[in-house]
Amino acid sequence: MLDPIITKETLNFLIQLKNNNNREWFTENKPEFKRHEQSVKAFFEAVAVKLGTHDEIERTKMFRIYRDVRFSKDKTPYKAHFAGSFSRAGAQRRGGYYLQIKPGESFLATGFWNPNKEDLLRIRKELEEDASEMREILSEKKLKATWGELQGDELKTAPKGFDKTHEDIDLIKKKQFTFTRKFTDKEVLSPSFADEVNKTFSAIRPFFDYMSDVLTTNLNGESLLD
Repeated sequence: MLDPIITKETLNFLIQLKNNNNREWFTENKPEFKRHEQSVKAFFEAVAVKLGTHDEIERTKMFRIYRDVRFSKDKTPYKAHFAGSFSRAGAQRRGGYYLQIKPGESFLATGFWNPNKEDLLRIRKELEEDASEMREILSEKKLKATWGELQGDELKTAPKGFDKTHEDIDLIKKKQFTFTRKFTDKEVLSPSFADEVNKTFSAIRPFFDYMSDVLTTNLNGESLLD
């Protein structure tokens, strides 16, 4: 059975939505939107099945098309993209997967976008103690070839309580630990795109395994889940 695909018609609809981002146009074209939404949802569900062959996925969530404009200068009511996430199952599995479909701006993202202060401190303490395993994973050939360099916002100087001259301060300063991979429209429209998404996400697993181990243990390596 062939996988669901992202179609040229869906990308064209998103372009039209971007150019007509108002309630009148959307209301008139809502039946078409619903068709494309269902098509993309089927694609997300196919990706989730593939992810399930090498990870445990608890939930697949497609985000609403409606924008929250209450605190935004941009008052356009709709997102001109489809996006969603895949949540890993269980407290022992940390990290998550994100997929956005947008003409000319489609991408995958993964990692730890906004760790809470307790998790961030735990990660920093681990890196302060020994960052060699993290660096080994980040330099792993498959991960680098697939995702490139570790990304994310960072502090301008050392976090409070950490030595600014520490040899691993470049990692310790980070507030986020994320990766992204962009795709062209041609790649998105390929019949093999679902497989490529799955292959890309699977390459992050060594990083997830490391971070999950760190975030479910204390500095002595004792489990926090018991």
